[in-house]
Parts: sequence; C-alpha cells; structure tokens
Amino acid sequence: MTRLISSLVLLLLAGTGAVADTTHGIAMHGDLRLPPGFAALPYVNPAAPKGGTIRQAVTGSFDTLNPHIVKGVPALGLGLTFESLLTRSWDEPFSLYGLLAESLEVADDRSAVTFRINPKARWHDGTPVTADDVLFSLAVQRAHGTPNRRLFYAKVTTAEAPDPRTVRFAFAANPDGSIDREMPLLMGLMPIHSKAWWGDKPFDRTTLEPIPGSGPYRVASVDPGRRITYERVPDYWGRDLPIRLGQFNADRLDYVYYRDDSVALEAFKAGEGDVRREIDPAKWATGYDGPALRDGRILREELPHRRPDFARGLIFNTRRPLFADIRVRRALGMATDFAWMGRTLFHGVLARTASYYPNSELAAQGLPEGEELRVLAAFRDRLPPELFTRPFALPQSDGSGPAGSRGNLREALRLLAEAGWRVRDGRLTDAGGRPFAFEILLADPSEEKVALEFARSLDRLGIAASVRTVDSAQFQARLERFDFDMTLRWWISSLSPGNEQLYYYGSEAAGQEGSRNLAGIRDPVVDSIARSIAEATTRADLVARVRALDRVLSWGHYMVPLFHSPVDRLAHWTRLKRPETTPLYGPLIETWWVEDGR
Repeated sequence: MTRLISSLVLLLLAGTGAVADTTHGIAMHGDLRLPPGFAALPYVNPAAPKGGTIRQAVTGSFDTLNPHIVKGVPALGLGLTFESLLTRSWDEPFSLYGLLAESLEVADDRSAVTFRINPKARWHDGTPVTADDVLFSLAVQRAHGTPNRRLFYAKVTTAEAPDPRTVRFAFAANPDGSIDREMPLLMGLMPIHSKAWWGDKPFDRTTLEPIPGSGPYRVASVDPGRRITYERVPDYWGRDLPIRLGQFNADRLDYVYYRDDSVALEAFKAGEGDVRREIDPAKWATGYDGPALRDGRILREELPHRRPDFARGLIFNTRRPLFADIRVRRALGMATDFAWMGRTLFHGVLARTASYYPNSELAAQGLPEGEELRVLAAFRDRLPPELFTRPFALPQSDGSGPAGSRGNLREALRLLAEAGWRVRDGRLTDAGGRPFAFEILLADPSEEKVALEFARSLDRLGIAASVRTVDSAQFQARLERFDFDMTLRWWISSLSPGNEQLYYYGSEAAGQEGSRNLAGIRDPVVDSIARSIAEATTRADLVARVRALDRVLSWGHYMVPLFHSPVDRLAHWTRLKRPETTPLYGPLIETWWVEDGR
C-alpha cells in the first residue's frame, strides 16, 4: 500500500509529463545499446587481474582536491573518488547507465526524473549514500559550483526525497515552453557529496584535505603541487556492478607533476611513468628513442577514435576592443603559413582544424542543406550572406614558409585598412597613432613554438604580438577573470553536445568569470541555436543543429584554428596491458591493468 501511495504521489508531482517505466539507463537520443542485466561493457576485460601501480608523469601543478568549484587547480584523478547517480558508456554517443542509482523513471516529456538509489551504495567510511546526500549536492553546487553546473542546476524547480533511497527532480520549461531534454541526464551526472562529511565546512574554498567519496579510489597521499597518489578501495561497494567490471584494476595510481613536459617525457622513458598520452607529433616522432623503445620494453600505439577532437586555436578575447571587429580577427588568421607550420613543427601528421567539432559527423561540411539550412534560414538577416553561398574554408597558404603567401598578406592588410588600421613607419597603428600590440598568454612552454611563429607572421603586418608563459596557477586565475588578449586554448565536445554549448559560447557565460566562453562571444544567433541543441528529439535533428552552430561560430572568426589528430597516441611500458576493443571515444586507462599485478 505504501509503495502504491508513493507511486501516485510521484505521478502527481510530475505534472503533465506522464512517468515512463522504470529503466536501467537513459540515452539522449534513440535506444540504449545495452539491455537490462548486461554482463559488462563491451570495451573491457571483465577478467582483468587486480594489483600493481599505474604511474603517470604529468605537467603543471595543483592546489585543491575539490574539482567541483571555480577556485583553484584541481589534482588529476579526482574523478575516480567521486561518483554520480548514472555513468557513461563510452561506446555510445550519450548513454547513461545506473551507478549510485539502480534505476530511474523519466517523464515522457523529460520534465521530471526520479532516481532510486542502490541500497549497496556506500561512502568510503561505510555509511550509506542517501537521498539527503543528493539534495545536499544539488544545493551546494547550485550555489558554489562551476559556472556550467550553476547554469544547468538552476533549471531544477523541484528537488524532493520521498524516502531515503528516492530522489526526484522537476525542471523548468524554457521561455518558449519547451523542455530541456538533456536535464535528466545532467542530473544523473551530478557529482554526489557526503552531507555528513561536509557539515559546516565551506564548499566554495580550495582544500588539500582529502574529500571522501563513494568511488573506486580514495586519496592515499598528497604532496601539494607535486604528487598525488590514490589507492583502490578494497571493499568498494560497486566492484561487482556490470558497469564497473573490468575497470579500476590497479591497486594504486600515482601522478607525479613536472613543470616542463620535456622533463616529464624523460621521466617516463626512465621508468618513472607507465603510460603517456602524446599530443606533440614532434616528440612522438623523435622524442621516444632510447634503449627501452629499441628493445621493446616501451610500446607506441596510434589508436583511432571517432569522437570530436579538441577545437584548439589561438583564441581572441573579443571583450578587448582590439578584437571586437570581425575584420581584424579574420585578417590575423591570414598571416601565417599553416601548411608550412604543420609540416615543419608537426611532421605533417596533424590536420588543420576547420571546425569546432573536428573529426566527427558534427562538423559542418559543404553548403547548409536540409534541417541545417532550415535552422540557419531563420537568422538569415543576421548572418553573413556568404555563409549560405560558399562553404567555410580556412585561408590556404603555399607552404613555402614564413616569407610566402603574399596574397594572404595583401588581403589581411586590406581588411585591417577597412577596420581603420594603417601602416606607419613599418608599424600598424589606429587613427590616433596607437600601435596594434597585444599579448599571447600561455601556460605550457611547449606551446611557445606555435605562438612565436604566429607572432613572427604578424610582425610582417606591422603588429607587435608578445608571448608570455606563466605558471599553471597564474594562468588559470587569469583565464577565469578573462584577463588576457589572446590565449592558446581549446574547446572539447562529446558526440552528443548539449547545454554545455551555452557555457562555451553563450552570451550569459561571456560575463561569468570562470566560464569556458573564453572568446567572450555575445551573439543572439549563437544563443538561440546553442539552446536548441538540447531540445533536439532525434539524432538527425541534433547533428543538424550542431552543424548550424559550427558554421556560425566558424564564420565568426573567434579563434585562429590550429591542428587536431584523428588518432590517440599512447606510449606505455609493456607491463601495462589493455583490452582488445577500443571504444567510440578512444582508449580509457581505467580499463587497463598491470601484467600479473606487478
């Protein structure tokens, strides 16, 4: 009788959206690929042995163990200590399966979701995870979390716990009356914190005190800024869940920080690291040579993936008056011979990035057509006419080197002249005689070669661009305050973009310190298209809307695009083994294991 009354209450609370059947997961679009009662994920080895240590030599620093606030630079690996109600399958565009929640019910229109917490779920101290913990987590992250979480969680209108194992969320409609269909998934991915542990502790401050979670690892030791070590929780509550089998196999995870990536590479080659992802093609080509590689103790593998790669570029801060004019941004993108740069600096193995979703079906191609054209046509009077008449294309250079591509330079100078800039005594100045000068802010010395080459190219236009590399803490602080002219950074999206696109490119996020709208984009067209992405009800509609957004962003010239790779390059010592199957999103170190547990 009690169960019947509870179900009736939930139906009434759901408003106009009828509650669907109880399910083991949820897909953003279409059906789940894994059925109820599945044995294990398709890209793991369920029989992988446990034991040993996996070490990684990484660059940078850290000053906090709370990754869920704006302040501070969090240590790597902290996601392994926290869990969420649902978790991803990395072989599907955007599908979530039960983790802390053993099941869920979703309103047909996705205006509400109810989670049923697994009775086995435990914090590291052995106490149960409860609905109160979930409600507490929503409250503190809505008040003090990162800007993207505050943006998402603000849409929750009702958060209730009918009993200690049940929690229900209802969501506000958009101004046009539609429902954000991604919200049930976003709530499923909300990091859950222990209400009892936090007590009166301030959630919004950095801390080096280990925070207990419910995940497969806990912090074992911390050397601030230099090293963090995790230990596998021996009685981890979820170790036998199908969604967890074959993962988190090492007894210990060790992250050792180095200030310089070249030093980190040498540490790896000397045996002080077990696995390394390489993003620098030059190092991949020549930097790994040594006895361990030659005698087969180190393996290098190129593993293809099908996810969007990083949209990496030299990003303009359009909050600066210097870069507010699109003609200026477009002109600066024409000065460098990127064909020469790709061949000389990156051994010709990278592709120039011409999309915000490179290496995926989400990238805009050719001319807009079908549903994408319909989306864009609604804003025809506010978009460049050429967006509809010719495909977006990056300036083509002849590959002859810094002194080449004179045609591009002439066109750049023409655009700059239109924007009011003139060359006087070899320097580009405005009408008041002020020189065109700015700073490129970096955090990684390995990026200097690209930034310096770009700056040298601009010098031919009479532009003085200086390059400044700062430590990771200062870089992060300046990034969060948008205190830079230009920076070398990136955006990254999944195969199912959603609400985070407003956090990356939306007008509201442009004014929120700590947001990922580094470029300061304030465009109602971008806002409208980005908002519509989460409302897509089919995969085809989603792809069309993302392509439309990609096209608008590309024609906005908010960055000078750099390069991307269609493969993941990983080097590892042979004691480390991996599953035969690589998932859609690429290799996952958490599915690897140490041979014989050594």
